[in-house]
Amino acid sequence: MSKGCDHAAGLHTGDAPVLASATVGARRWLLIEHNGPWAAYLPECRLPESVLALIDRATALGIRSQLIRRPDRETTPGPRALHVFVGSSTGSDPWLAEAWLDHPDDLDLGALVDGALPESCILVSEPVFLVCTHAKRNACCARFGLPIARSLSRKQPGNVWETTHVGGDRYAANLVCLPHGLYYGSMSEAAAIAAAHAYRDGKIVLDRFRGRAGLPEPSQAAEHFVRSHTGELSVGGVAVESSRSEGDSTVCVVQTNAPGGTSRFRVVVEPSVFAAPCGLACAEEITTYRLAELKQLTPALT
Repeated sequence: MSKGCDHAAGLHTGDAPVLASATVGARRWLLIEHNGPWAAYLPECRLPESVLALIDRATALGIRSQLIRRPDRETTPGPRALHVFVGSSTGSDPWLAEAWLDHPDDLDLGALVDGALPESCILVSEPVFLVCTHAKRNACCARFGLPIARSLSRKQPGNVWETTHVGGDRYAANLVCLPHGLYYGSMSEAAAIAAAHAYRDGKIVLDRFRGRAGLPEPSQAAEHFVRSHTGELSVGGVAVESSRSEGDSTVCVVQTNAPGGTSRFRVVVEPSVFAAPCGLACAEEITTYRLAELKQLTPALT
């Protein structure tokens, strides 16, 4: 644990569990390029009133807003004043689009909520990698995130952005892969590079994988345990069909779609607690999940 960090031991090194901790509320995205400075919270940032109003509209519609900037602080060239990305991480066909806007009101957020491409936006084919470096929110994000953003940018030029708070400061450095909304935490430079390369190939690296944004945490846990059991690491290869609560447990039916066939599993997960063995100075308890049952329901269908 670094000097000045008040997080539990192991949270920034990958020794503590990070599974099933991706931000549940992030299903649709609005990324706004702004070199800073960044205040602790977006409404406090020194932004034009029209941009603050855009963020307010997005928040009211359930769209997650992030400020982004290049690791080298260069401004993206474009013919218009405001550079944004919008995207949806829902379903099996997520997407991301880009726009340069004369005015924030030119962005049709209602279309985004409806799952449609706003008229002012153009679909992008390249992934976008967000690394949280939001020092005003938590110093650990900058301490661990900045070196990773810079090194990853050299490996994935043009596709990497520093960003504001993505959720889970305790898991810094955090990496988000869009458009699918895949969260990774406690990242080293090598782990971030490996995760980005895997994502470009349509794969997930299970080590330090927090989960997919927008899914309930028990469903994220169920997917994690099925991937670990089956070795199925393709991004779209595992999905929760249904889930229900039974007391403190959650019962999920999870489907895998692998080249060898389709299988379904009954997965029962239960909340658990990870307590770092470091004494009272950092006795933070981390809520996680344990696997109570994993049972195949049907044989593979070829």
